[in-house]
Amino acid sequence: MSGKKLTLHSTLMIPMQALRLDTSLSYRNDMPIPELAAGEALIELRLAGICATDLELVKGYAGFSGILGHEFVGKVIAVADDKHRDWLNRRVVGSINIGCSVCEVCRSDGPEHCQHRKVLGIRGKDGVFADYFSLPVVNLYPLPDSVSDQAAVFTEPLAAALRVVKQIAALPLTDIAVVGPGRLGLLIAKVLSLAGYQATALGRSTSSLALPKQWQLATGMTTETPDNSFDCVVDASGQATGFAQALRLVKPRGTLVLKSTFAAGAALDLSKVVVYEINIIGSRCGPFTEALTLLAEGKLPVATMIDGQYPLSDGLAAFNHAAQAGVRKILLQPALHSDY
Repeated sequence: MSGKKLTLHSTLMIPMQALRLDTSLSYRNDMPIPELAAGEALIELRLAGICATDLELVKGYAGFSGILGHEFVGKVIAVADDKHRDWLNRRVVGSINIGCSVCEVCRSDGPEHCQHRKVLGIRGKDGVFADYFSLPVVNLYPLPDSVSDQAAVFTEPLAAALRVVKQIAALPLTDIAVVGPGRLGLLIAKVLSLAGYQATALGRSTSSLALPKQWQLATGMTTETPDNSFDCVVDASGQATGFAQALRLVKPRGTLVLKSTFAAGAALDLSKVVVYEINIIGSRCGPFTEALTLLAEGKLPVATMIDGQYPLSDGLAAFNHAAQAGVRKILLQPALHSDY
């Protein structure tokens, strides 16, 4: 950093609050504000979202230790390099993968599958459930004024939903089911519908299907849907039982898109994959620019997915709320402000 930025940063050399995962999740108010590496920005949290991956990390998925969180809206308050000064005071969202930038994967495909990558709040990089956090400037996307914080916090999961659309674009598909109409599944079903597919959101209860119906999506009960009903099934259930249902529902030589990450040791019967030659596609992160365009156009009523908003100081209660059946998006912010 230059001397000027060190002075700016020194004014913030006070403990900050954060939600940290070690052997268990805890609220801390004694965490140091992160120091910036070259190319990074220091970001003040405005709003963050709890997702299914965060809940699974608490259960032991991926063995992560550190500050959780990767869905965020923030404001850049410092940068490590003068060339990035134009980012100061901007509202931003950011992609979560941080590659090494030198391997062949990073140079040709990007950081998402770099073998040495860090992942914000998931792998080797403290996340956003804190007053302040850092992220490389190359990961940042400025927010249009027309997109509110509460809408923008959905950018990362919406981008992940759009990834499914890109992955199946070349396949001769029309009729698609999404198993699990929750935090991510609802977004997936909606973007598939906007892309022209006949998308059906399948759930385990009538209450889980109320919001998909409000979003004008076709719906159905997972357990009441016959075997081999769809050319393509997306598993966004977040659990092993959902994967089993998705596999049951896909037609022979159909496509199964796996969107769930979860901590589980349950045995899975994969014989159908072999016997019926099922095409399996793993799906992860997606395009932020396209997600922001959809949010700016107001094509997804994402505010209807918000079931609660908590200050970081009540983060443990927020996680308990988010873990309840049927709850979709729970938001976190440094403090409750009337302008959010």
